[in-house]
Amino acid sequence: MFSSTWNFLKRHKRKFIFAGAFVGGVYFLGKYAQKKIREIQEREASEYIAQARRQFHFESNQRTCNMTVLSMLPTLREAILHHLNSESLTTLLKSKPANKLDIWEDLKIISFTRSVVAVYSTCMLVVLLRVQLNIIGGYLYLDNSVSKSGMMPLAPPDVQQQYLSSIQHLLGDGLSEMITEVKKAVQNTLGGVSLKQSLSLQELEQHLNQIRAQVEEGDGGSTHRPLSWYMMPDEENTLAAQACGLTENDITTIKLLNETRDMLESPDFGTVLNTCLNRGFNRFLDNMAEFFRPPPGAQGDSTPITTPDSLSHVSLPVAKIIPIVNGQIHSICSEIPSHFVQDLLMIDQVKEFAANVYETFSTSHELQK
Repeated sequence: MFSSTWNFLKRHKRKFIFAGAFVGGVYFLGKYAQKKIREIQEREASEYIAQARRQFHFESNQRTCNMTVLSMLPTLREAILHHLNSESLTTLLKSKPANKLDIWEDLKIISFTRSVVAVYSTCMLVVLLRVQLNIIGGYLYLDNSVSKSGMMPLAPPDVQQQYLSSIQHLLGDGLSEMITEVKKAVQNTLGGVSLKQSLSLQELEQHLNQIRAQVEEGDGGSTHRPLSWYMMPDEENTLAAQACGLTENDITTIKLLNETRDMLESPDFGTVLNTCLNRGFNRFLDNMAEFFRPPPGAQGDSTPITTPDSLSHVSLPVAKIIPIVNGQIHSICSEIPSHFVQDLLMIDQVKEFAANVYETFSTSHELQK
């Protein structure tokens, strides 16, 4: 019996060897497949966790952006009021001076200038902080992700402070230059408009559009600056102008400033800023519309007094419009969330642009730069 079994095995030796190899191969292949599937699952889980962590960090960063905007609005408002002090003129008018007409003319220019500047600077503050805090936020996410690897941080605290302090340009030299340009545009547009002349809301909007066109497109002069200049100075005015003595943190800060400047000069940023400005000036006109409503019963009981058509028939003398315009800054630059600021913070294009900035600067390939 054993002899016949042995002979059978000898006759079919190759088949048994092949079968054994096949079974062994299938076994090891199965083990390999299981290992690969497990690796893929672990990698997917790790990527999902990383993506969720990055999403959470991004959303937290946007809340920080919103709170930072609100916290800086009082400083912006006070800076504008300091440069464009209409209160001193209203005080003079109460004393019934001989040059009353001249003071009213000055008040007209200053009132419109400071409201227009308030719209521009608030919109710029919103989008500039979105860019800066999402650039920093992206680098901080990378720093937190690689902190255990012993690599030097991309944005150490000193760099963060030095970089974010560049917002002072918008509150300082940038604001002063903007006031000069806006005031010139207001003078060119409204300087010849009599205090007794009546304007409808539509006519007021047309004047605002003329002022915007001069500020944003220039009047043909060679000194016209792009809107991005008011938010960030030219390169020669930055730390890079120093011939020597730059620390490693200074160099890192310069890199961040240059990246920010490139972002501010991009077409996408220009589109987002223009969207904010359109929304801001529309909200300004909405606020003004509250004062252009016809008196009750003026249009008859059958005509609602809130229709756009009814508003188009209402005109106010410029002298009555001035104090209304003059007070708008307190609504525009309000640290208490107002419709004006909330509108800007909730614009979809702003959110999408912020997400793109954060995505760009929170991906690992930035480590290679």
